[in-house]
Amino acid sequence: MQGLGLTSATMLVMGSMIGSGIFIVSAEIGREVDSPALLIGAWAVAGFMTIVAALSYGELAAMMPRAGGQYVYLREALGPLWGFLYGWTLFLVIQTGTIAAVGVAFGKFLGVFWPSISSTHWLLHIWKVPPIHIGPMVLGNIDVGINTQNLMAILLVIFLSVVNIFGVKTGAAIQNIFTAAKVSALLGLAVFGFALGRNATAVAANFGANFWHNAGLTAQHAVQVGVGGPIVMVGTMTILAVAQVGSLFSADAWNNVTFTAGEVKNPSRNLPLSLALGTGVVIALYIACNFIYLTALPLDGTAGATTILGRGIKYAAEERVGTAVMTQMFGSVGGLLMAAAIMISGFGCANGLILSGARVYYAMAKDGLFFRNVARLHPKYKTPAVSLMVQMVWACLLCVSGSYGQLLDYIIFAVLVFYILTIVGLFVLRRTRPNAVRPYKAVGYPVLPVIYIVMALFIDVVLLRYKPQFTWPGLIVVLLGIPVYYAWSRRSRRGNTSESA
Repeated sequence: MQGLGLTSATMLVMGSMIGSGIFIVSAEIGREVDSPALLIGAWAVAGFMTIVAALSYGELAAMMPRAGGQYVYLREALGPLWGFLYGWTLFLVIQTGTIAAVGVAFGKFLGVFWPSISSTHWLLHIWKVPPIHIGPMVLGNIDVGINTQNLMAILLVIFLSVVNIFGVKTGAAIQNIFTAAKVSALLGLAVFGFALGRNATAVAANFGANFWHNAGLTAQHAVQVGVGGPIVMVGTMTILAVAQVGSLFSADAWNNVTFTAGEVKNPSRNLPLSLALGTGVVIALYIACNFIYLTALPLDGTAGATTILGRGIKYAAEERVGTAVMTQMFGSVGGLLMAAAIMISGFGCANGLILSGARVYYAMAKDGLFFRNVARLHPKYKTPAVSLMVQMVWACLLCVSGSYGQLLDYIIFAVLVFYILTIVGLFVLRRTRPNAVRPYKAVGYPVLPVIYIVMALFIDVVLLRYKPQFTWPGLIVVLLGIPVYYAWSRRSRRGNTSESA
């Protein structure tokens, strides 16, 4: 049943992208790049890569407008193993982990209004997992149990999963309302920031000659290799690649609309358009918001400072840069307004992730590569109800485990690997299916897709070298999917043989 028009599809792109990252990660990026120009540069690089990837995916989406999206593209271009590895990683960590993290962020900002909602207010503390040292990596070191903060996340995930059973139009309506609200919040931050947020101290510290501080190609930047590893000096291009962990993650999930392709009206037109429009608007808002941050707060600051200006962007309290900027502009009321905006943002983001992710596991189950019941549709609403419930259960377990944040950091490397492979698939399909109907062709092909692949490969190599605690575990999660694939496909073949007999 096709219930998503161009507006709903575009809202799904934007709603899946905008979570809490834009309001938080600029602090970490600022500490890494130590330059106003490179802070903007990090977001510009992420924006360029996101839009190029979206334009490339547009061709695949228009060519294969079926539920499952990126899973289907990888399966058709490179073979079923690659599609399965993507779906496996998506289910195990990428989608469900993001849903859990967004849910917990929702609970974190709900605690601004009700302080009893906190990660330290335990209702059931099950276990403290000790730190596990493997070379430069530190795994574990997490608390397992239910506290008031992750309980809010669990309730949010259950509520939105159940709501999405009642038809794609219901989920899309929620998506449209909340995406409109959070885009308005970002626009409001940009407009009010430009009009009222200028702070003379911040402008003097971040602009003019200071804007280009430490931004030359020959500048050297300090990076810690692994957790507790040595500090090494790297060049500007390398530090921009390291900083992409934050900016690319904040701009991620734009591809979720392709998972719901089977439910998009006139998909050959609306999928490419929604990808281009959605990513373009969000990236423009992200870059505008970072300029606002720089006009309201100095980039540099001191971790122990008692004032918002003294802490700056780098050391904003709990890295809540957006909240710090609004508090600086409007006092405590501004901070509360921003907390409410981030909660709205998280609610809409979680809905988009839940709505779209379930379609991938549904497509995998139809191929015999996931639990068979997951391929069943609700008899009345024609939604992948079983898939929604399986996704809900695993996402709730990740909320309880406390490992969502670690897993998300670990998997950024793998996310980029699958983007690279999918865009390679674009070239493969141009060669193997030259006569296939392509209602839309990738803008800038082959130059822009090649540039994307080169940039993404460079970032992955840099992350393997300088962020081993984030990359090697992610790679291991992907590789573990290979024996699972062969076991599942053998079982599927045996099942088909017994049925035909």
